[in-house]
Amino acid sequence: MDSAELTQYVADLEPAKAIWINNSGRPAASGETFPVIDPATTNTITEVSSGTAADASAALDAAAKAQPGWAARSPRERGEILRRAWELMMASTKELASLMSWENGKAYTDSLGEASYAAEFFRWFSEEAVRSDGDFAIPPAGGSRTLVTARPVGVCALITPWNFPAAMATRKIAPALAAGNAVVLKPASETPLTALAIMRILKEAGVPEGVVNLVPSRHSAEISETWLADPRVRLVSFTGSTPVGRSLLGLAAPRVVNTAMELGGNAAFVVGATADVDAAIEGLMVAKFRNGGQACTAANRIYLHKDIKEEFTQKLCQRVTALKVGAGLDPETEIGTVVNEKAMRGMNELLSSALDQGAKVLAQAPLPSDLAGYFVAPTVIEVPRADSPLLQNEIFGPLAPIKEYSDEDELLKMVNGTEMGLASYVYGDLNWALHLAERIEAGMIGVNRGLVSDPAAPFGGVKQSGIGREGAREGMREFQEVQYFSLDW
Repeated sequence: MDSAELTQYVADLEPAKAIWINNSGRPAASGETFPVIDPATTNTITEVSSGTAADASAALDAAAKAQPGWAARSPRERGEILRRAWELMMASTKELASLMSWENGKAYTDSLGEASYAAEFFRWFSEEAVRSDGDFAIPPAGGSRTLVTARPVGVCALITPWNFPAAMATRKIAPALAAGNAVVLKPASETPLTALAIMRILKEAGVPEGVVNLVPSRHSAEISETWLADPRVRLVSFTGSTPVGRSLLGLAAPRVVNTAMELGGNAAFVVGATADVDAAIEGLMVAKFRNGGQACTAANRIYLHKDIKEEFTQKLCQRVTALKVGAGLDPETEIGTVVNEKAMRGMNELLSSALDQGAKVLAQAPLPSDLAGYFVAPTVIEVPRADSPLLQNEIFGPLAPIKEYSDEDELLKMVNGTEMGLASYVYGDLNWALHLAERIEAGMIGVNRGLVSDPAAPFGGVKQSGIGREGAREGMREFQEVQYFSLDW
């Protein structure tokens, strides 16, 4: 899309009426708006309605009213609507990709990939909607029968992040709807436009009034507190940082609300002595630099066996220095911006702190001189100390710290020595790589592969990286309650 087309596309979304309730947009009850910033230029794209507690309650009223009727729909009906949503979203991938690159700053190629990935959740769960299984058994004592089934959990509060504004919304909406639940959605204030576009797709797909409702707001705590204090909300599903996840768990505790939490990561990327170095480089370029490194599954710590370190480092530096950094909407851009000034400043401070502790910059991609946005140069840094801030903190950007290792037991201490356990990656001969992977404390491990996300696979972590799984059959079970009937026989 050219600039004029994209501007008109945003205008057609009516962002000043972004409170989406009963399949219709409305202004915030307070009349308040907030700006959506283009991180490549720091200019304001548009103003979006900023919801308050009154809007959150109105959205919940609509969802609660729609819940019984949606739950009563046949699985096939729900599945067909989700299938139609997939078709419509696939037909809109270019528009959605342009929109995401504008409000999020990511490279257009990354946005295109996300748009298709996000749509696939609608297709996957359209098929899972009709496959809600159960069980029938004879108890050991006999005399009765046990019938086990699953029912919708009820109204779900969904809270999504800015880094994958389409995929994180559809990964929650699709299984919730497939299971028979109505939802209220709070998108990140940095990227509300993508969520608004998805609302219109769902309406066109045939989602009934009140089943999906949207409340963008810069008052995030006010929205989540309103929802979690209301007895009609039976589940909160959140993707974001571990500190915010802890806060939401605290809000959920008094009413014992079901929780699904996909939280922070600190993924290790291990390259063993037997690895195919060229394949490992290709995998790292995906695992580290996809979405500019702004992914919870991004390779955060790169551990290189001493036997391959020199070759790997040389080839990695060549690849990184050749990366083209620029505005996300530029089709030639490979690495876009980080999301805002706070993120940019935090990464620069993290790098500075590591350099003060003896880290060394080995390579860096050039930054655009004609843009004033939130750019961070893709950088390869050699880190001598295991306690470096670059290894102990989730970077969430295009900084690639490498550390040499030689002893496998010491490697595992470093890999597992974090409170996070979302994803990791291992490259080496398959027998060794699987043996090592089994000892890594992470919910997902890429073995000779730099990408672990797939709608058909259970996405989630261990330790403080979250609770529950998204995607696959497990993703639908998060939105169901198990119920059993004891039958007189």
